[in-house]
Amino acid sequence: MASVSPMSPDRADRSPDEASDYRGILPQSLAGYIWRCTAFHQAFLALMSVAVFLLSAIPLEIQRRIVNDAIASGAVRTIAWLAAAYVGVAAVEGGIKLALNIYRGWVSEAAVRHLRRTISAQIDDASTALHTAEAEGVEISMILSEVEPVGGFIGISLSEPLLQGGVLASVLGYMIYLQPEMALLALIVLMPQLLFVPLMQRAINRRAWSRIKTLREVGGGIIKLGGDHSRASALQNDRIDQVFTLNMGIYKLKFSMNFMMNLMYHLGVAAVLGIGGWFAVSGRIDVGTVVAFVSGLAKINDPWGDVVNWFREMTVSDVKYRLISDASDWLARRRGAPAKDDAAA
Repeated sequence: MASVSPMSPDRADRSPDEASDYRGILPQSLAGYIWRCTAFHQAFLALMSVAVFLLSAIPLEIQRRIVNDAIASGAVRTIAWLAAAYVGVAAVEGGIKLALNIYRGWVSEAAVRHLRRTISAQIDDASTALHTAEAEGVEISMILSEVEPVGGFIGISLSEPLLQGGVLASVLGYMIYLQPEMALLALIVLMPQLLFVPLMQRAINRRAWSRIKTLREVGGGIIKLGGDHSRASALQNDRIDQVFTLNMGIYKLKFSMNFMMNLMYHLGVAAVLGIGGWFAVSGRIDVGTVVAFVSGLAKINDPWGDVVNWFREMTVSDVKYRLISDASDWLARRRGAPAKDDAAA
């Protein structure tokens, strides 16, 4: 059976489940699936993300001008115009974000629906001899729970790092323009996180992989009938306990990572207030610049946290998708369709 063909131009405006049939072979990688089924929509999401991050530094400059220029001159008319401009920029930025988030949600849900229908079609095509308790446990787990987070990530796969990375770049560029020494503090806040975040995330991924495999075994154990029920029940309890232990390990790593990131942010705020206050007293910078930098740190902290969350979802979703793709490939081999390597050839 031929693999799913890439999205053709005349079908590029359709959702993932409309752009391909349900009996093709899933691409081996998550990136391949995103490109094959959602490339057109990812391009529009990217354009909307660029529009948002181009507006992100404007409110900081308006704040600085209100504090310094307008208040110092006492021009009420100027203050009113700047305040109105601030609201206008915020409204435009918020409106684009609203449309972006709704569009992301649609792409994600369409991807979830396509994955579920594809797996369901492959199961229907498979021989009834394949329908063992273990196989059915894998099928149920994939259709009901595993595809949900994978599809959720697909909607933000390109637009989220582009949006948040663009916000980081624009805000840092603005801070460097105002005061390079102070901008260096913001970079110092981020640098340690580049070390501990990937290490902790790899540990989370290992636990996520084991958790999925164990849940599939639990699903198969629920379906399986006959045999020694007391022994089966004990085995199921062991599996459930293992899932509990894995989940607790993920929670500990995840929230420890959040704690360390928040601590680094507050250390940065303290440094900006302390050093910025000293610079202001000595006349090296104005008070408006200090205010802009404190707001800038918040503007950096939020998108940086979103980038870390995206990285976390990307790595975990990649693990989950590979498990789904491997199971899909297994079903294809059993029903006589060419598998990934054969289809690629």
